[in-house]
Amino acid sequence: MPTEAKTKHQVVTEFRCSEILRAARKVFAEKGFADATVDDIAEAAELAKGTLYLYFPSKRELYLAALKNGIREMVERSQTAMAAAGGIREKLRVLIRTRLEEVERNRDFFKIYHSEFGNIAHPAAGSEWFLNLYQEQLRMLSGMLTEAAAAGEIRLERIETVASAIYEMTRGVMLRRTLGLSTGDVEEDVDTLDEIIWNGMGKK
Repeated sequence: MPTEAKTKHQVVTEFRCSEILRAARKVFAEKGFADATVDDIAEAAELAKGTLYLYFPSKRELYLAALKNGIREMVERSQTAMAAAGGIREKLRVLIRTRLEEVERNRDFFKIYHSEFGNIAHPAAGSEWFLNLYQEQLRMLSGMLTEAAAAGEIRLERIETVASAIYEMTRGVMLRRTLGLSTGDVEEDVDTLDEIIWNGMGKK
């Protein structure tokens, strides 16, 4: 069944939302949620404040939308790159590399990304969406590792624990790069994590 063509209004709406979210990510990263204002974001997006409210009715909704949009982009790029890779070791290297490259491209965004994930276990944080995403990413990794173990690529027990360790090691290196603490290039960090992971679960 053919996909209906988008109307001019839909195209304009999507473009404007994208511009607003890009501006919001920059402002929130620079000022934090508490100090950022809708006026700041409207100015960065070169829109009237009233126009911005037509798309996002509150600062909190705009913040969550900006964060979710950025995370979806990162996840989609990671999954597309991994799908083209062969073998579990290369898939994991691609996963790590893609995410570290995302940090280099958009360091401001990852300041708020790490801030939100730092609150994920707090019951007052309202982070159910982020918790679900975290669990989804662990399930994806666990599935990849299970398939690799079944194919004899890796020796592995306690797959869910290993998946969590890989995810958290990658996120830790992302945080170091976000804070400007990593002195090497992306590929050096990829090699380091690859060696740690593969020494732990590779076939002997």
